[in-house]
Amino acid sequence: MEFAWDQADVAFRRELGDFLDRELAEWDRSETGLGSAVYSEFSRGFVGRLAEKGWLTPHWPREYGGGGQGAWQHFVLGEEMWRRGEPRGPQYMNVNWVGPAIIKYGTEDQRRKLLPPIARGEVFWCQGFSEPEAGTDLAALRTKAVRDGDSYVLNGQKIWTSYANVADYCFLLARTGSAADGRDGISVFLLPLNTPGAQVRRIPGFVGDHSFNELFLTDARIPADCLLGEENKGWEIVRRTLAYERVGAPRYARAALVLDRLAAEVRTSGRLADPGIQEQFGRARAACEAARVLVYRVIDERAKAKEPSPMAYQARAAMVQAERAVGDLALDVLGSEALVEGALGDAQFRNSLGAGIAAGSYEVQLNLISRLILELPKD
Repeated sequence: MEFAWDQADVAFRRELGDFLDRELAEWDRSETGLGSAVYSEFSRGFVGRLAEKGWLTPHWPREYGGGGQGAWQHFVLGEEMWRRGEPRGPQYMNVNWVGPAIIKYGTEDQRRKLLPPIARGEVFWCQGFSEPEAGTDLAALRTKAVRDGDSYVLNGQKIWTSYANVADYCFLLARTGSAADGRDGISVFLLPLNTPGAQVRRIPGFVGDHSFNELFLTDARIPADCLLGEENKGWEIVRRTLAYERVGAPRYARAALVLDRLAAEVRTSGRLADPGIQEQFGRARAACEAARVLVYRVIDERAKAKEPSPMAYQARAAMVQAERAVGDLALDVLGSEALVEGALGDAQFRNSLGAGIAAGSYEVQLNLISRLILELPKD
């Protein structure tokens, strides 16, 4: 078995790293939080420069603005971004799973219209999945889409919608069948957020400025060609999309970055020689490395064009554990200083909270591992 990187990937990582060192030299990275005005504004400019290099969607087909490269190069890109605090902002969603979903399930008109702006870094997308009564159980969602001639009329509410305050489109789930249809009555819509009747409201919270929003839909009428795939056949799209979302952001890379910065602070204070602190750092580093290896197993599946497997749940749970291990360590070694808003420890603690909620909660991942990998009974 060969564990070394391909020479082309090594060369790409080196060239990309040089570019990022220049572009991000003045960037005050991610402590500003998800969806904040400062973070989002920087991302819009940065991804444009990334796109000019052909590095925003390297793994997409060339005919849709991609570079025709493989899954590994895409993940090299992701690691280098998250290692620096993820300067792409919400664009990581666009390139990781929104675009690929449109490529696989969209019509040719949808591909030609929606993919090039993503590849050029011109638009933001958000995800309209969770609802007040359907967070971890998507099959219980109530947002309705009713066909009316050449249109659908949307009514309902989405919640915990990161980046909705800055997004141009929403990848939205809605019920087109009856509640009794369960998963079989769900469809996916590509909703322009400037549609009359679509309203975004901020949810105040301590995870971060504009980290979460609500999306209200009141008689929002959209053209029928906003439907992705077949009506009532959205569950297949959702399952595949979630597999890509769960292992799309190499969170272990950012956790390792924070770990390095914590080590530098503790070393300066002279406390890194403490065996107890060294053990804590060792455990956190091991968690980051375990997550990395489990993620690589999933990327290997994608590189070989295999269908998503339950290994994505393992990898996602491991990334949450890595984020939390580093967050707990920051609180332990920095003490009350870690609680100062905007401080390194504070930012990592908030990130670890978000990691355990996004893409299906940590507890959902554990349940899926129990049922699909360990084959344990539900009860």
